[in-house]
Amino acid sequence: MKSINQMEEPLRLAEKVCREKGAKLTYKRRQVLAILLHLKKAISAYELIELYQQEYDDTLSPMSAYRILEFLEQQHLAHKINIVNKFVACAHIGQSHCHQLPQFLFCQKCQSVSELANDSSQLSDLARRIEQTGHQLTSPQIELTCICQDCLTSEAEQ
Repeated sequence: MKSINQMEEPLRLAEKVCREKGAKLTYKRRQVLAILLHLKKAISAYELIELYQQEYDDTLSPMSAYRILEFLEQQHLAHKINIVNKFVACAHIGQSHCHQLPQFLFCQKCQSVSELANDSSQLSDLARRIEQTGHQLTSPQIELTCICQDCLTSEAEQ
């Protein structure tokens, strides 16, 4: 898990990203992003609500949680992992990173998520190959279910 000092830089960059896009990273949005950054694993909106209550001793309604998560997605500060309907902070906040073809390795054991770096040429090639099959791409996100090295090591030690 990230320490508080390690989270300050991505939070500062997130505020800058929002400001440049004419959006505002409100206090609650910042708190939610801080939770996602701290965990570095995928969590559901309801898990977020529970963690928010524990961390900030404040309530977050389901509607507010989903709206905040949607905002963070729109600003490329968080991603939804569709295979489990959970959310994770973007690993590339404030970096010149291509968000056109997000690729995630999702550990089915511990729910950790690793975001792979990619470039826009990958999307062009993939879109072209999909069109050749007579299909149209509607969601370019790639999610691969895996087992992370920590879980593999833990299994081997048992």
